[in-house]
Amino acid sequence: MPAFPAPPTAPPKPTWEPKHQEPPYWLRPTIRIRLTLLYGGMFLIAGILLLSIIYMLAAEALHVGSELPFTIVSGQVTSDVCNFSGITTPEAAQAAMNTCVNHQRQQALDTLLNRSLLALVGLSVIAFAFGYAMAGRVLSPLGRITRTARRVAGTDLSRRIELDGPDDELKELADTFDEMLDRLERAFTAQQRFVGNASHELRTPLAINRTLLEVHLSDPQAPPELKQLGKTLLATNERSEQLVEGLLLLARSDNQIVERKPVDLAEVASIAIDQTRGEAEERGVEIRGERAPAVVQGNGVLLERIALNLVQNAVRYNVPAEGWVEVTTELQSGQAMLVVSNTGPVVPAYEIDNLFEPFRRLRTERTGSDKGVGLGLSIARSVARAHGGRILAEPREGGGLVMRVSLPV
Repeated sequence: MPAFPAPPTAPPKPTWEPKHQEPPYWLRPTIRIRLTLLYGGMFLIAGILLLSIIYMLAAEALHVGSELPFTIVSGQVTSDVCNFSGITTPEAAQAAMNTCVNHQRQQALDTLLNRSLLALVGLSVIAFAFGYAMAGRVLSPLGRITRTARRVAGTDLSRRIELDGPDDELKELADTFDEMLDRLERAFTAQQRFVGNASHELRTPLAINRTLLEVHLSDPQAPPELKQLGKTLLATNERSEQLVEGLLLLARSDNQIVERKPVDLAEVASIAIDQTRGEAEERGVEIRGERAPAVVQGNGVLLERIALNLVQNAVRYNVPAEGWVEVTTELQSGQAMLVVSNTGPVVPAYEIDNLFEPFRRLRTERTGSDKGVGLGLSIARSVARAHGGRILAEPREGGGLVMRVSLPV
């Protein structure tokens, strides 16, 4: 008989871990319940202490107030508190005794009131101090969350709160914040990895194209039309290489600077000026300004890129004749300042923010192929943020811009 194949086995039943059952809200150690128990307990303890103190003071006052303020010796009434002189009738003696006893009772009540007020003031000071300390302890996780958020604001997405303790609202907030940071870090890392990989992949064909064009241009038998076409293609290829390098630097500068070394902004600005001086002379632009020492902790290559981009932009986007660029460095209010100002076309104030966006330029005079690829200010802003600083641009009266870079010392 022919052998029949065995029937297929049934797929395994899905298994999963039972979902963690959260306790009812009123059983969770929430901050609301903890603060209620804390301050309710403090009020109860303070009330018990105050009642105990008042009870002891009242007992002492009753003991003092119940003592007779006079003595009777040999039929004569004597007292250190009351005046019984000149009393001749029993009725007058009785009235004087009542007055003396009431006076002593009033003194005992006044003493009780004064001591009770002092006890209340002392307990209030202790209660406020204890409450302040306990509130600080309860809210200390909130300070930890705030400090982590500030570090993350400095583009350090690797920070996590990792809050321990009871499962209350603050721990839930911290865990949610950590999950959000995980997603943000993955998104930024994927974006930077994509830009970096794309830039690296584009470098090879661009380098090959440049080599081939240079080889053909070096051929003395090449016709003039081919040489002109080769020069145009070589310029386009060079612009593409600059774009790739700018994208790669922009992706790298968005990270927090880990290794920091002392860098003098005056030296960085001088190097940038030396690299741009030839282009400035060709365009008839004067570079001037005094540069005082301003040492910061950072990456020298990236900081040099900030100065170079700002000085190059100030030279390239200038007036056709008698233009100037002023580059200064100084220390001001605990900040190292690099200021680059220049003459140039009038820039509306509402267009300032667009200057720092990648591939964004102003009008047609900023779109020429010889003026960069539109990433200079974006790179400068990213590098400044990575160093914990910022860059601001202001329109200069009469035309041009004033670029201010402030970095923490």
